[in-house]
Amino acid sequence: MNVSQQQTYTGIKSYRILMWLAMVSMFMIFAGYTSGYIVRMAEGNWTTFKLPQQFLYSTIVILVSSVFMQAAVFAAKANKYQTIKSTLLITLLLGLVFVLLQFLGWNDMVSRNLFFVAKNPATSFVYVITGVHLLHLLGGIIYLMYVNYFALRDRYNSNNYFAITQCATYWHFLGALWLYLYLFFVVTGS
Repeated sequence: MNVSQQQTYTGIKSYRILMWLAMVSMFMIFAGYTSGYIVRMAEGNWTTFKLPQQFLYSTIVILVSSVFMQAAVFAAKANKYQTIKSTLLITLLLGLVFVLLQFLGWNDMVSRNLFFVAKNPATSFVYVITGVHLLHLLGGIIYLMYVNYFALRDRYNSNNYFAITQCATYWHFLGALWLYLYLFFVVTGS
């Protein structure tokens, strides 16, 4: 039995369990960051600022990328090899656009003198939270590159698409997490 066929006593692949544990851990990290944000905001010496417009654009981009990622899952289940390739590639490209938009957003903040280390702790929180999310997204991009590599070799079909579904689960999680973070910043008035 190879590694991808190993299952736990529950019948669930061990990689799936590890993915869910990792996502729960990541969620807890961001719950801690946002809780710390709220506590620090209540202490005073806090100045709200307008979020970069690029963060809104990146929100749209990551949500659209999730649609393409899910389309790849459906394509694999239907043995549509060309659709698998194109949707995974589009997802990867949109992921890279998200990264670019994050850097452009940070650049916009710097151009408005909103630096990482500043008198206003709100800016530091935004940099840290968006930066840590971006690091997790880069992990997703690496996973997408891996899945794209094998998709180009027609490795995925209706009998073998576990890697695509795992990647989709993680990618959807990153999209939902970013949506939460963006809305959190908007609601709290960053």
